[in-house]
Amino acid sequence: MSQEDVLALLLECDFKEEAHMKYINARAILPEALVRELQRYLQGGYLYVPADPLRQKRWGEASGYRQELEKRNRQIAEEYRNGASVDGLSEKYCLSVYAIRKIIYQK
Repeated sequence: MSQEDVLALLLECDFKEEAHMKYINARAILPEALVRELQRYLQGGYLYVPADPLRQKRWGEASGYRQELEKRNRQIAEEYRNGASVDGLSEKYCLSVYAIRKIIYQK
């Protein structure tokens, strides 16, 4: 893989959505010396910078949806412990019986 394939520049100053990725003009966020160094490899291209695995968020953490699902699952388990049927919970939460059982029996 060539350096041109690995390195690329970013688009305009303003954020731009394309294929669910955010592009930023390199000059807007990087020191000029670093921009010049990147230009040695490729001019006018794109650069993908992967997230640091140690800082990467798990699915749903950024939006808060993970917490919503955990709250819902605790509620389902509590209702089951208080006598609600698996079929009734399945209807109420629009989940399959299998999904309700997974929630109820998870550790």
